Amino acid sequence: MKLSVIICCYNEKTTIQDVIDKTKAVDLGPGWDREIIVVDNYSTDGTREILQQIADPEIRVIFHERNMGKGMSIRTGIDTMTGDYMIIQDADKEYDPAEHVNFCRKVDETQAAAIFGSRILGGRAIYEYAHAYWGIRTLTTMTNVLFGGHLTDVGTATKMVRADVVKSLNLTTTDFNLDFELPDKILLSGHEILEIPISYDPRTYAEGKKITVRDGLRAMLTMLRDRLGFTAVLKHDVKTQDHNNIVTNSANLRD
Repeated sequence: MKLSVIICCYNEKTTIQDVIDKTKAVDLGPGWDREIIVVDNYSTDGTREILQQIADPEIRVIFHERNMGKGMSIRTGIDTMTGDYMIIQDADKEYDPAEHVNFCRKVDETQAAAIFGSRILGGRAIYEYAHAYWGIRTLTTMTNVLFGGHLTDVGTATKMVRADVVKSLNLTTTDFNLDFELPDKILLSGHEILEIPISYDPRTYAEGKKITVRDGLRAMLTMLRDRLGFTAVLKHDVKTQDHNNIVTNSANLRD
C-alpha cells in the first residue's frame, strides 16, 4: 500500500519544515510506502523559499501561482497523488503526523473507504475558543442528520480516503469548506466513514489560526447545497449530465 500525504500550506514558514520532517520520520508499518505532496498556496512569508530548497525523492512540491484557497490546494494534491490512500496533514502543527501509523493500521484491519481522526474520541482536545467547539458540534450534528453519518468530529483536518473513492467525487469548493464537502459526498456516494481517536493542539489567532465563524456559516450552506443536490456527487454524474444536455440541445436544434 502507498499513502499520499497531502500537506497544504499558506504562510507557514515557522512550522512547515518541522511538519515535513515529522511526517518523514513516521514508520507507517509493514507493507506501506509513502509520498509527500506539499502544495503551497502562494505564500508570501518565506515559506516558498524554504520549500524550494527541498531535494528529496519522497517529497513533491507544487506551487500555486496565486492564492486559490485551502480546498483548491487539497484538490491539487488529490489530482496528482499516486497512492492507494490519501491523508490530509495540516502544516500548522495542530495535528501530529506521528498518528498516521494508526490510520494505516485501521486500513489494514478494515480496508475502509474513509477514516477520519476524531478529536472528541481522542479525549484530550482543548479548544482555544468556545465558538470553535460549539461550531464543530453543530456541523457534526448537521452532517449526521442530513447525510446519515455517525461522526463525532466532522471538522477534523486529518481525513484519510481511499484513492478510487476520493478521485471519483465531484469536489467543487476551493476554501475551508472542502473539509465538509468531502464527508458530504463520501456519505452521499454510499461509503461509510470510520473514526479513530487523535490528539489536537490548537493554535490561537495570534499564532496564525485562520478559520473564523464566517467559515462555519459557509460550511452550513455547503451542506444544504449538497443535501439538496445542487452539485453532482460524482464526476461521472457531471459527464452524464453534460452529455444529456448536449443531446437535448441537439434535438432542440433539429426541431
